[in-house]
Amino acid sequence: MIGRYSKYIKLIHILGDVGAIALSIGVAFTLSSTRITQSLFLFSLLFSLTGWFICTTLLGTYKIYRVTTRIRVVVTALKAILLYLVLMEAGLNITGTDIISRQVLLNHYIVLAVLVVLWRVVVTTALRVYRRKGYNLRKVIIAGHNEMALELEHFFKRHPEFGYKFLGFFHNKEKTHGSYKGKVADIEQFVLNNEVHEVYCCPFELEKDEITQLLSFADDNLLRVKFLPEPGSYTHQQLKIDFYDVVPVLIVRSIPLDDVINKFFKRAFDIFFSLTVVVLLLSWLLPILALLIRINSKGPIFFRQVRSGMDNKTFRCLKLRTMYVNTEANSQLARRGDSRITPIGAFLRKTSLDELPQFFNVLFGQMSIVGPRPHMLKADEEYAMVAEKYKVRHFVKPGITGLSQVRGYRGDTTENYQIRGRVKLDIFYLENWSFFLDLKIIFYTVYNVIRGDKHAF
Repeated sequence: MIGRYSKYIKLIHILGDVGAIALSIGVAFTLSSTRITQSLFLFSLLFSLTGWFICTTLLGTYKIYRVTTRIRVVVTALKAILLYLVLMEAGLNITGTDIISRQVLLNHYIVLAVLVVLWRVVVTTALRVYRRKGYNLRKVIIAGHNEMALELEHFFKRHPEFGYKFLGFFHNKEKTHGSYKGKVADIEQFVLNNEVHEVYCCPFELEKDEITQLLSFADDNLLRVKFLPEPGSYTHQQLKIDFYDVVPVLIVRSIPLDDVINKFFKRAFDIFFSLTVVVLLLSWLLPILALLIRINSKGPIFFRQVRSGMDNKTFRCLKLRTMYVNTEANSQLARRGDSRITPIGAFLRKTSLDELPQFFNVLFGQMSIVGPRPHMLKADEEYAMVAEKYKVRHFVKPGITGLSQVRGYRGDTTENYQIRGRVKLDIFYLENWSFFLDLKIIFYTVYNVIRGDKHAF
C-alpha cells in the first residue's frame, strides 16, 4: 500500500468539514430550542457551505502536505473559521436575513470550531499512526551527498510518521556512507526495480547533463524530482515559488504578513486591542502619569522622536518623557544609571509605562502591538553596520513589544552580540509570524512587567 491513499486526504478533510457544518447547524438549533423546519435547515446548510468553501478556497485550507505539522493544520483551520465568521456576519447583514437568531449563530460558530479542529487532529493523528506502521509510504532516494542531503536523511529517519522510506544515496564520490547505493548513472535502473516515488537532487553535486537526463527520465516515468539548496545558501529562510505567466520565480524571503488575510486579522486585532487599552486604561492613567511627570521636572509630558517604520518610512513615535530636557535625546541612547533619567522616569521605564502612548501610534497605523521595536534614526545607522540583514526588519510594522524583547534583548545594546541577537529574533518573527505567536509575545510581555524585567532600566 505505497502512496495509494494520499490523494484521498483532501477529500477526507472536505467531507469531515461538510459533516461538521451540518451537525453544528442541527446542534445549534437544538441548543437554542428554536423550531427548525426542513426548508430552514437546507437554507442554513447551503448558506454555510457556500461561505465555508469561499473561505477555504481563499486561504488554501486544504493544501495539506505530508510534512505539515498538526499545529499548523489546526491554525490554518482556525483562520478559516475566523474568516468564515466574518463572511457569514457580513452576508447576513447585507442580505438582511434575520430568520436565524443570534443564539443559533453563536452556537453554530462554537460547535463548528470544535468539530473542525477535532476532525483535523483525529485525521492527522490517525495518518501518522498508519504511516508509522509502514503503510501509505513514499519511497525516496537522494542524488548527491552533502550536508543538506545528510540532514534530509536524518529527517526521514527521525520522522517515520510522515511516511517517507529512505532507500539510499547515489553520487559519484567514493563510497563514504552506509546508505550508498551507487553512482548517479545507476539511478534509472534502481528506480525501475524499487518503485521509487521521489528523487531529492543536490544540483551542485551533479553535472548539468546528469540533471538534464534525470529530469527527462523522471518525466517519462512519473517520478517526482525535488531540489535541495546549496549548503548555507538560504539557511532558515522561507522560500516560495511564484509564476510570472509561465516563468517560475523563486522568492527567497516569504513573509506571512504579505498575505492580505493575515494582514487584515493583525490590523483588526491591533485596532481592537489598542482601543481597549485606550478606553479602559489610558483614559484615567495618562492624566495621573502626566501630573507626576510635570511635578517631577520641567518640560513636555510627551516625548516625540522620529523613528524608522515599515518600509523604512519615518514616523513620530510617542512616549512619556522620562528624561530631563536635553540636547542629546535624539543622538545618544539611554544607558543604565543615565543621569538624564528623572526619578519618575526611572519608574516609568522600569515598568514600561513610558511606552503606553504608542497605542495611539497603533491606532494611527504607524505601529503594531507586536513587531520589531523601532529605533531612533542614528541607532538605525549604527546597528545596520553591526548586524547583517538589519534592514530586513523594516518589512513589517514596528511594535510596542516584540519577540526579541521577551527573549532577553530588551534595553541595553552596548555589545554587538546584543544587537545581532535582537535582529536575528526580529527576522525570525517576520518570517514565522502567526496570530498565536503574537498572543504568546503579549502574554510574556505582561508577565515580565508584573514579575519585573532585569533588562529594563
